[in-house]
Amino acid sequence: MTPASTTGAVAILDDYQGVALDIADWSALGDRLTVSAFTDHRSDLEALTHRLAPFSVVVAMRERTPFPRELLARLPNLRLIVTTGMRNKAIDLAAARQLGITVSGTDLVGSSTVELAWALIMAVARDIPGEDRRTREGVWQGTLPLLLADSTLGILGLGRIGQRIAALAQAFGMTVIAWSENLTDEAAAAHGTERVSKQDLFERSDILSIHTLLSHRTRGLVGARDLELLGPDGYLVNTSRGPIVDETALVAALHGGVIAGAALDVFDIEPLPAGHPLLSTPRTILSPHVGFVSRRAYQVGYGQAVEDIVAWLDGEPVRVLNSSS
Repeated sequence: MTPASTTGAVAILDDYQGVALDIADWSALGDRLTVSAFTDHRSDLEALTHRLAPFSVVVAMRERTPFPRELLARLPNLRLIVTTGMRNKAIDLAAARQLGITVSGTDLVGSSTVELAWALIMAVARDIPGEDRRTREGVWQGTLPLLLADSTLGILGLGRIGQRIAALAQAFGMTVIAWSENLTDEAAAAHGTERVSKQDLFERSDILSIHTLLSHRTRGLVGARDLELLGPDGYLVNTSRGPIVDETALVAALHGGVIAGAALDVFDIEPLPAGHPLLSTPRTILSPHVGFVSRRAYQVGYGQAVEDIVAWLDGEPVRVLNSSS
C-alpha cells in the first residue's frame, strides 16, 4: 500500500480538551482520509488495539500514548504516526521501521513549559492555592511565604528549559545552583549558575526544579535519600517527567513532613486515576501535565500534523523522526 493510494482514516489520540478538530484545518485532507478525535485515554493494550485497528494514520500528542513493538505489530493497517515534537521516547522507532510505518514529527513551542514551571515555583513559594482556599473559608493570612530573593534555586538539568528558568531566578535575585551528569563548570557559569554535586544540589536548595529528560539513566534519579537532603524546608517542582522521581518515596516524604511541599505537573500514570495517593498528599500542588500546553502550541502541533499527512499522501518528504531524536 503506497501513501498516494491509501484510503482510510486518521485517529487523533488523547485530545483531552477537545480542541484538535477546530484548532487546525483538517479540510486540507479533502476526502482522502476521514478524521476522528478521541478525548479519552486508552492504556490497556487490547482496548487500544481495538480502537486503532481501522486507522491508517495516528496523530499522537507528545508521549501520552506509548507505541511499543507489541502494539505496533497488532496494527497492520497503520502506515503513518505523526507525533507533536521531534522527540518521542514512547514510540519504538526501530519496530516502526521494520513494520513499514513512517513516524514523523512537528515543531514545539517550548516557552509554555518555562512559564508553567515558573508559575509552580511562585505558587509553592507563596502557597497560593492554600491561601486561596483559606481566604474562601474565612481565614485571613495563613502563610509566612518563602522570599525568593533570599533563597537558592537548584536546577536538575541545565538544558534549554533549565537555562531559561535560571535566568528568571536571577531576575528575582535568587542564588542558582545546578547539577546534571554531564554539566561542566564552564557551561554552568555561562548561564549564571554554580555547578555543584548532586548531594549539594539537594542540601543547598530551597526549591529544587527538575528539567532533565527521562531515560534509563534518569528514571528514579530522585529518591528517598535525595528528598531527605532537600529537607523539611525544601520544595520540589517537577515539570519534566514523573518517573524521574521515585513516586512512592515522594508520597511518603510529603506525608511525613520530610520536605516542605511539592508542585507537580507530571506523574508516573497519566491521567491520574481516581484514588491515586498523590491526590491526598498534604502541601502538594498538582496540575494535569499542561507544561507544554498553549493555544499556540496546539496550533503549531496539529497544523504541522496536517501538513505531514498531506505530504505523506502525496508521496512527498515528511519530518521523519530517527533514533537520535
